[in-house]
This record gives sequence, structure tokens and C-alpha cells, in this order.
Amino acid sequence: MRTIFVLFDSLNRSAMGVYGGTSVKTPNFDRFAARAMTFDRHYVGSLPCMPARRDIHTGRLNFTHRSWGPLEPFDNSFAEILKKNGIYTHMISDHLHYFEDGGAGFHTRFNSWDFIRGQEYDPWVAMVQPPVERFREIYDERHYPMTRDSKRYQSMINRETIRDEAEYPGPKCFASGMEFLDRNREADDWLLMLECFDPHEPFDAPGRFKNAYNPEKGKVLDWPHYERVVESPEDIQAIRANYAALVAMCDDYFGRLLDYMDTHDMWSDTALVLTTDHGFLLSEHDWWGKCRMPYYEEVSHIPLVIHDPRHPQAAGRRTDALTQTADLMPTLLGLHGVTPPSEARSRDLCDTLAQPADSGREVAVFGVFGGPIGVTDGVHVLYHYPPDWRAEGLREYTLAPQHMTGQFSVKELRTAELSSGFNFTKGVPVLSIAALPDVPRVPLNDGLGFADVGARLFDLLRDPAQKSPIDDAVISARLLQGAIAVLQDHDTPEEVYRWYGLDTTNQSQREEVHDTV
Repeated sequence: MRTIFVLFDSLNRSAMGVYGGTSVKTPNFDRFAARAMTFDRHYVGSLPCMPARRDIHTGRLNFTHRSWGPLEPFDNSFAEILKKNGIYTHMISDHLHYFEDGGAGFHTRFNSWDFIRGQEYDPWVAMVQPPVERFREIYDERHYPMTRDSKRYQSMINRETIRDEAEYPGPKCFASGMEFLDRNREADDWLLMLECFDPHEPFDAPGRFKNAYNPEKGKVLDWPHYERVVESPEDIQAIRANYAALVAMCDDYFGRLLDYMDTHDMWSDTALVLTTDHGFLLSEHDWWGKCRMPYYEEVSHIPLVIHDPRHPQAAGRRTDALTQTADLMPTLLGLHGVTPPSEARSRDLCDTLAQPADSGREVAVFGVFGGPIGVTDGVHVLYHYPPDWRAEGLREYTLAPQHMTGQFSVKELRTAELSSGFNFTKGVPVLSIAALPDVPRVPLNDGLGFADVGARLFDLLRDPAQKSPIDDAVISARLLQGAIAVLQDHDTPEEVYRWYGLDTTNQSQREEVHDTV
């Protein structure tokens, strides 16, 4: 078996024709769906970027034990497990977070890897005196502060060296993928993880895509802050059009991969998996971004399409099985006949390809460390908040005390105690470090914390756009009990239940759901 695992970042279901989207033309995502099974109830797990990747590697949730951070020394990794079983693994990525303090240990689990430079605020191009005045003429300062202490400043510098389409990081990722296939398509027993940061912000697409969706007349607006929407309708449309252009580029280059597989007759012995880590709010619910607000469907309900040559009968079919990001780990292992480790809390989705009527999980649980807990059964979704998200009481469990872009502070480390560990640490004790209220729990929020807080319940069948929360104590209690069972199976620390106000002994757990906050 050969496997190509394509992971985009922030690819919204609503932007894909196969999921009913009409804002972007995605002929290649759609034609792939004709060869594969489309999963209609696939959800995130741990959020955002690196916590999601830890779910993928380990096959289990991690957001109740620590915030954004590296792969832990005791963690399983699908890439390393495959490598130890004689399957060659190669990763191609332009995702710069792998090379920050909080992203260590993931790419080095592969046999080999190729890092494509220049994405987002990658500290790539060294320019002591950038052309700031010219930047002012090109970029809107609402998205691009003209000071070096802003990460977005480096993005402007990087773009100075990216002129032709082939020089953009996304196209370079796919070019590297084609080189791997040219060298290795005749070989057997390999996995290629082709990971593109696009269409994550900044929404910077090559000219031919941008011109098709947004022939800009004003300054560049393509990197919205994770804030409430305050822009004019014209500016909102410009930002959304820039995202659409970037999705169109992703679809185009994914189509080149499909063309390659057609040309070299790879469909009979090569699996292809297409998914993302999370979505992105593009002014829906009056928000830009993710994770600061409730994990609305645009963020948490994500695409997954799988072609497995062992199940040709699955081509063009859909499934309502309830699945999650962590299920990718045993799926990738199972494609190569490798048994998942006992620590995994997930399932091989190729079983669903064999039996599309399979219902999957009873509930899917998802969230950010220190944020609300989301739980859905595929029909209803509940966002459960703690009584006070600013309160002390949570602890981080780790042997790699690093945040997204820096180490844990001395102040944090002074609270460290030794914990005996959990059902996934393999008998290894870990540091237990207090989650201090002055340390951002979601680093991408720039320390702004959570907003629009307050528990709410939605009926996804009657109200798929989530316009009107409902108040149903019975449904809320049932979802919470399902969430508690999942958390207990993940050996969640006891203080987490107290902090969230979850009663693990009361089967009539009730949730007050507010229509407005």
C-alpha cells in the first residue's frame, strides 16, 4: 500500500462544492469525491493547529491535559509507528509552527521531511530596512501594523521575494510532492504527508486566482484579526473573496495531484486522504477567526474525503458516521496493516468505507485548553463553558514545558509538581504546572482571551446555520454525560471536572443554556 495524506489548514466545508458550497469553484475536490467516500459528520478534536496535529499523531484528545505544545516524549506517533514497521514516511509542509518552540517533535518522527519557507510570519527573509512607505501604499494598516514587533510585518517582508506563482509556498509544497512521487511511485510501502498551510490566513493567492475572485481596487485586506466584525460590507466581501481565491488555488493544485495519479494509474494501489485541522469564521456569527468564540460549525465541522483502493465500492458514496480528527491515526496505520497502540482512543475509518451505514461515535468532544467544551451527537451540539474561564484551578501536564512561541516562564515553572502520569504516559511521571490566569491559554488570540461566552445548545437539523439556540435540559444533560464518559476514557484530571462544573457522579447533570449572552 502507498498512502498520500493531504492536510490543508483552515479549509472550510462551506467552500467546497462536494459539501454544497457555491462561493468557490472546486472542480477538483468534487471530482475526487466521485472516487472516494465523503464523511458528512466529521469533527475536530483538540484545537487549534498543533493540538490538532497531536490528535492526528496520537489518536486521542489532548486539550484537557495541556495547551498548545510539542509532541511529548511518551506520545505515540503514527509516522514513527509506521517507520518502525518498515513503512517509509515523508512529510512536506510549509507550516511554520512546527519550527517554533511549541511545535517540536512532530516532523522528526518521519523518515524524511521537507520544510517549505515563507508562509505567514516565517522568519525567513532577513531585511534590516524594509520599504515601509511602499508597504503603507500596498497594505491596509488595519491588518498590517507598520511596526517590526508585529508578526505581520515579517509577512510583508517575505512577500517581497515571492513574485511568480511557482514561488508561493502552497505551489512549492505540491511541486515537492510531485518530486517525491517521481522518485518513489514505483516503490511500495510508503506514506507521503503533503501538508499545506493554505488556505489559512493571510489569504494571499497568486494573481490569476485573486483576479478571478477579487480584483482589488484598494489596499490589501487578507488577514482579519480574531475579533467581532466591524468592517463595511465592501471590506467584508474583499476579505471573503481573498479567502475564496486561496481555496481556488488549493483546489487547482490538488487537481494536479489527481492528474498525476490518473496519468500513472495509481488509484488501484494508492490511498488518498483529504482533510483539514479546523475551519475559520469569515464574518458568520459576526466573528472573524476561531476559538475565541463558541466553536461554531464553521470551525468545528470539517471536511474528510477518503479513497481506499481496497474498497472500490465506496467511490462516490457518503456516510453519516460521526468521526473526529483523532480517527486519522488508526486509519493511516490500518491502511498499512499496522495495529494502533492501546493508548489510542479512536477508530479506523476504513471500516466505515466497508460499512457506510456505521454510525461511528456516540458523541464527538472537542475544544481548546481552558476554553469551552464542545460536544455533538451529529444532531445537536452543545458548547459548555466553565463558570468562570478566568478562574485558577487548571494545570498543564507535560514533559515539554513550551508554549507556542516560547518556553514556560519561570513564574509558571515555580508551580511545578510531579504527577504520577495518566493512561497514555506509559508509566512515566509528568510535570504538573499551574495554568496561571495571566498566561494566554490560546496563544493565537494575542492574549485577548475568550469572548461571546455562555453555554448554548443548537439543533443542527432544524437550524444548521446556528441562528437560534434552544433550551432543552434533557438533551443538554445527555450530551454532557456523553462528554464526561469520553473525558473519563481519556483519563482527564479530576480538577478539570471541578473547573468546568461537571458532576461525574450525577447522571442527571443539567446545563443552563442561554439564548443570549
